[in-house]
Formats: sequence, structure tokens, C-alpha cells
Amino acid sequence: MTINQIRTAYAAEPFRAFVLHLADGREIPVRHREFMWIFPSGRTIGVAQADDSFNVIDLLLVTDLEFKPLRNGGRKRSR
Repeated sequence: MTINQIRTAYAAEPFRAFVLHLADGREIPVRHREFMWIFPSGRTIGVAQADDSFNVIDLLLVTDLEFKPLRNGGRKRSR
């Protein structure tokens, strides 16, 4: 996984929550853009969770980004 791929997901408008899959099998949810930060080196990111815990992740360990379907199916209601 590259920092550019992470930055694209981070900067998406509108932001869409995603899950980072790690090489050791862990899944780290990124629920809001404000919960993630990129270290200046560009190789490490941090992700805060709603319970105030956080993960510091080496991007070399990220194998996949998973985007969950939108709750409403991504469609707007027609009137």
C-alpha cells in the first residue's frame, strides 16, 4: 500500500469510511477523516478510535483498503 492510496481515501469528497487490512490479519476502521493522521515521513499513519484508543501503523503492513457499502445503498430518494 502506498501513502498516495491512503491520501486519496483520506481526501475523498465526500469522505467514505474504510477499513485498513493489515498483514497480521487485524482490521482497523477509519470512521472519520479527523480520526486519522499521517506522520511527516509518509510511511506511518495513526488512527484514533471512538473509545480514545489508537493505532500507529507502518504502511508496509497495510495490505488492503476496504470500503463498506453506504447504508442507504448510495442512492438518493426521488420525490
